[in-house]
Amino acid sequence: MEYYFNKTLTNLSFEEVVDKTTLALKEEGFGILTEIDIKTTLKNKLDVDFPNYKILGACNPPFAHKALLAENKIGTMLPCNVIVRETEDGNFEVAAVDPIASMMSVENKDLGNIADEVRKKLKKAIDNL
Repeated sequence: MEYYFNKTLTNLSFEEVVDKTTLALKEEGFGILTEIDIKTTLKNKLDVDFPNYKILGACNPPFAHKALLAENKIGTMLPCNVIVRETEDGNFEVAAVDPIASMMSVENKDLGNIADEVRKKLKKAIDNL
């Protein structure tokens, strides 16, 4: 089972892809809680050059609340990570974690339905890019 789903975008700048991804997530009820700029972090901490790469910590509050009520330690797997990265050919890949794959190790049947609903929303956001 794949642990993510993705889409490649062309003819846009990196920041345009980040903005477009943020908007697509917002349309599905997700907000961005965190944004990690891997390129800048690796340059500052290790003095290495790395292609454009951001991790967006996406959260859909109603589903996060349901998940936390069903399993109080599920916060270790929240928020849902979505990446925007520059590929070797100069295009950009957007990929989102598949919540079903990430929650398979948690033995709680109530989480299955929540993960399925979140998966549908994340996948729709990625597909609509």
